[in-house]
Amino acid sequence: MTDTLARHAPGPAGATPEVRVRESRDWREIERRLADDRPFAAYALGHLEWGLFEWARFWIAEGPDGIAVVMHGQALGATTVTVGAPSGVEAIVSLHPGPRRSYLSTASPEHIPALRRAYQVTDTLSMNRMSVTAATFRPVGSQVRRMRGRDAWKINALYATEGGPSHYTPESIERAVYYGIFDGDRLASVAGTHIVAPNQGIAIVGNVFTDAAYRGRGLATRVTSAVTEELLERGCAEVALTVDPMNAPALAAYTRLGYRRGSPVVEARIQRRDFLGIGPALRRREARGRGARYGAAFEVVDAWSGVGGFDDMRADDDPREDWA
Repeated sequence: MTDTLARHAPGPAGATPEVRVRESRDWREIERRLADDRPFAAYALGHLEWGLFEWARFWIAEGPDGIAVVMHGQALGATTVTVGAPSGVEAIVSLHPGPRRSYLSTASPEHIPALRRAYQVTDTLSMNRMSVTAATFRPVGSQVRRMRGRDAWKINALYATEGGPSHYTPESIERAVYYGIFDGDRLASVAGTHIVAPNQGIAIVGNVFTDAAYRGRGLATRVTSAVTEELLERGCAEVALTVDPMNAPALAAYTRLGYRRGSPVVEARIQRRDFLGIGPALRRREARGRGARYGAAFEVVDAWSGVGGFDDMRADDDPREDWA
């Protein structure tokens, strides 16, 4: 087994920079650590909302390169978010990689090399975050309908027209904010939300989809406008969404509504390399011993040599081979 961290560039002569890692349940502290780019951190901020917070765990790393936060959530399926200094992200996931499989809903491009040491990373998407506030929002009036739980089967049928089956439940639609446009009884376009967190003042729009027969008529703009308007009225100071930067029509539609382009975001499927978790457990034990001088809450990772090391990823290693 090769210690890949030991192959990092050495630090200053005589220096042994350390990354201190600890779990936090203080939502105010977590909120503060995520404040630099709220639209980028929207998924993590949304998990500070009651109903989601109980199902999420947050780790904070402090090191020579700055602060990092990693969240592993379970309420909306296994979800991982990484924010901040890449060295801190790497230190956290070396000790606390989370569920065996997860969806990486938010990461910076510079996090990916570090994440690949702890995970197999597949189905990578290079996206952009966009966000809007009440001050920049330009609504597009239209005849839209607020979707309810009883409409779940219509929403699932629309999403299933391209790709696999969709399984949104009436409860999930009722909890979220969905608007649709109908042509008679036929649902032509819909937009909804991933997270609504009014106590955090943020929400995430998603699941925007238009039937192929109705595209090019501005329907996606209209349903997105309706969802955004309700979220802002509910008290969300910022509304975010994620868009493919190569999707010119979507960019134009969201820009028309007042959304502004923000940070690049990487999404992917991740699976722990150490499937049994033996390596992370050993590294945690060593890191807690090294952190004893700071107090029981800290686990300390040497920024240059690591703690226990990671399995090396060979150049010919196919990260998709073990995915079920």
